[in-house]
Amino acid sequence: MELRGKTALVTGGGSGIGWGVAFALAREGCRVAISGRDGKKLQQAAGRFDAQPPILTRACDVTDRTAVENLVAWAIEQLGWLDIVVNSAGVNVRKRKMCELDPVDFDRVMAINCTGFFNVLHAVLPGMRQRRDGLIVSLSSVAGKRAWPLAGPAYCASKFAATALGTAVGLEERPNGIRITSICPGEVDTPILDQRPVPLSAAERARMVHPEDIGACVVALAKLPPHVIVPELIITPTYQQYL
Repeated sequence: MELRGKTALVTGGGSGIGWGVAFALAREGCRVAISGRDGKKLQQAAGRFDAQPPILTRACDVTDRTAVENLVAWAIEQLGWLDIVVNSAGVNVRKRKMCELDPVDFDRVMAINCTGFFNVLHAVLPGMRQRRDGLIVSLSSVAGKRAWPLAGPAYCASKFAATALGTAVGLEERPNGIRITSICPGEVDTPILDQRPVPLSAAERARMVHPEDIGACVVALAKLPPHVIVPELIITPTYQQYL
């Protein structure tokens, strides 16, 4: 499937996996819009793509349902429609063990990682149903398939919920021509690692999955014909076991 001329909206697109995905889609000729909470960071990220068409930016907090609705309306106004939507907004906290987890941090992680994804789905599905076409990719985690102590209870709970949300909604929307894929990466070298309780060395980070690897996965999913779907995709570095 040719992606040139397709349209895409990527949340959490200012850095990390979101930027890796946005760059990969733009390089394939997609018209891409990225969102995130920091408008300046978005503009700096978009400025790193020097081809045409340019990557568009708009600040948005996915926990704000009205703001997400406005984001999607803006993206459709700018791009005409949305073929691909990638939900990459996510967060974790440094003090993540249950014995030290602040309830405020738990609520924040759940709001961004799970409710934020619901808000995106709620905003984009009506237009996709009308067109009877669309690909939605949710960046979950292996911690959303297997409880992983290193990730912490809040992150695991949020990603389990996001994975289930994508699966359940995907089953409902298949008859409408809408495909939903949850990508569940293992360790990825992104800024979220800065919240690890124990800092990682450059050598350790180099062995991980990289954002451009996830970008290649999303491009591959987007190039599949509309009569097939990949409900879940697991990708890990070779050293990380998935049991």
